[in-house]
Amino acid sequence: MKPTAARFVVFAPNWLGDAIMALPAIAGVRRAAPDASLTIAARQGVAPLFRLVPGIDDVMVLGKRGRESFLWRAREKDSRPLFDTAILLPNSFHAALTAWRASIHERWGYRTDFRRPLLTRAIDPPVAVHQVEYYQHLVKALDLRDPSPLFPLQAPPHIAISEALRAIGVKELTGAGWDGTRPLVALAPGAASGGAKRWPPASFAGLARALAADGIQSVMVGGRADLPVARQIEEALGVPGAAAAPGAPLEGDVVLNLMGTDLPTLAGILSACRALVSNDSGAMHLGAALGLRVTAVFGSTDERLTRPAGDGHIVLTNPVWCRPCMMRECPIDHRCMRGVGVDQVVGAVRQML
Repeated sequence: MKPTAARFVVFAPNWLGDAIMALPAIAGVRRAAPDASLTIAARQGVAPLFRLVPGIDDVMVLGKRGRESFLWRAREKDSRPLFDTAILLPNSFHAALTAWRASIHERWGYRTDFRRPLLTRAIDPPVAVHQVEYYQHLVKALDLRDPSPLFPLQAPPHIAISEALRAIGVKELTGAGWDGTRPLVALAPGAASGGAKRWPPASFAGLARALAADGIQSVMVGGRADLPVARQIEEALGVPGAAAAPGAPLEGDVVLNLMGTDLPTLAGILSACRALVSNDSGAMHLGAALGLRVTAVFGSTDERLTRPAGDGHIVLTNPVWCRPCMMRECPIDHRCMRGVGVDQVVGAVRQML
């Protein structure tokens, strides 16, 4: 059916990687309803992503005290609801409850988390598909079909940033000690949801040394939550005090430290790099969406569901019996990650360059 609602609000996933994997589904909504108003409701940590994406009319930030803080004005006395239709990409009961309490007439999403009574259209979720396809399946099942054959359903996420943002990235890199000539490879050693997803810091340090021997400049990237991992890499590199400030060159410029930037600046930095080495993380998906070739090291999570979308990427795993366990922390010896050797990752990066 053709969508009739004039004002859509899409509840975005809560994590950066999931939000990026949802971009093709959101683009499908826009192309299916080109004249509609399209607002994204997102948590503060991922909201800046959607300001980099064309076709979105507004971004509303979900406050720390809950989603009601941004939607309550929809229920003010004598006021018209802010939106006609809410598309709920998160599977949570809370997302559906918020849309219901905000008096949004149409509430569409997957039939999950006991929220069926709160939805006006409930779709059965697919099983064992990549997360990009998972979100696109919802859009397709809601008959929000892209009318143009030029945009296939399985198109990977794509982000095109401005020249101004690229310039900010280059400025950050030169300020950190990049000479502007050596090829750059970004290292994203962090990952949300526990340490089981992280390749050991000592392995990242060994990778940086090997790339430096090839004349390649490494740069550590990530959010503020990843700073403790950066310090562990500094320790592995033998940095005196192991507490160098972000932007400081380490061990003779083996690796630059640009951890702790905001999301737009991270995108600008990645756009200047030729490749990215990452755990299963939001930075991995951001790099892939920006067009970088990604070497991704997977341990506790399932690469079939969340590997970087698109062509040209390399996924490395250690095929032990206990993975993917989906646990936050490894209860044994983290063999899934420790079994991925530095030489394997170096070889993958060389192949990409």
